[in-house]
Amino acid sequence: MAKLTKSQKLAAERYDKTKAYSIDEASQIVKDITTTKFDASVDVDIRLGVDPRKADQMVRGVATLPHGTGKEVRVLVLCTPDKEQEAKDAGADHVGLDDYIAKIEKGWTDIDVIVTMPTVMAKVGRIGRVLGPRGLMPNPKSGTVTLDVAKAVQEVKSGKIDFKVDKFGIIHASVGKASFTAEQIKDNAMELINVVNKLKPASAKGTYMKNISLSSTMSSGISIDKASAGI
Repeated sequence: MAKLTKSQKLAAERYDKTKAYSIDEASQIVKDITTTKFDASVDVDIRLGVDPRKADQMVRGVATLPHGTGKEVRVLVLCTPDKEQEAKDAGADHVGLDDYIAKIEKGWTDIDVIVTMPTVMAKVGRIGRVLGPRGLMPNPKSGTVTLDVAKAVQEVKSGKIDFKVDKFGIIHASVGKASFTAEQIKDNAMELINVVNKLKPASAKGTYMKNISLSSTMSSGISIDKASAGI
């Protein structure tokens, strides 16, 4: 077994891994046990009682975090020329169409989110094999395929995230940074939890939200008492 560092020992003493904490306590503890020299991301993991292999139990959606994600989101807008200035004014980092499609075909993916329009999806579809595995493919359900590209860019920049249950039935999403206050972490986590809770598939049987945990980059997960989150 690897020897624990001094900071890891202190973190382990700060909380009981076998205990479920209130959302308020967990939001403070995750700050206390984060020892990275950089501003670590804070993540929420929600294990759901669904079978992702069944189409009618695929849980996915969007949440707008009240305090943002804490990181700069690089947005590419693939649009027609008449929409380019709107996208730039809204804060898009890259705007264009054919030139960026050509760059992506050659392997360029130095972006976090792509926003596009229904009218150009045929062209965007050509690069699906590159975007898909990286989670960059625009999707109408996440609001990234729209005629109102300016609004979509503003929402993404202000803290809108999209999430999807993985093959193990877990939703994993970043809800802020360790530099956030405990209250900000709690608010963002609760927003995600509430959105996911409303998306329970009608065909899902038994307990929907099995467990929820909060963690930061390289820290252990802190189990959250579901009752404290209103679940």
